[in-house]
Amino acid sequence: MKVEVRYFASLREGLGASQAVEMPAGSTVGDLRERLLVSSPRHAELLARGRAVRCALGQRLCEESQLLGEGAEVAFFPPVTGG
Repeated sequence: MKVEVRYFASLREGLGASQAVEMPAGSTVGDLRERLLVSSPRHAELLARGRAVRCALGQRLCEESQLLGEGAEVAFFPPVTGG
């Protein structure tokens, strides 16, 4: 299934605004993050497990255990994004 990934604040500066990712059915937000972590050294640095990164699914904050659906929009951002 195709998932749209959006990045905000410092993550956007390092990774760009968005990208499309193909994920298998039954994947979670955490599975998506794992796929992104191995996609490039820059992703591995900015989305590392030791870094504080929040996520949202369909513009609602969520846990990484949240299941993805076809066409889902997932956002990753630091805890404080500014205003």
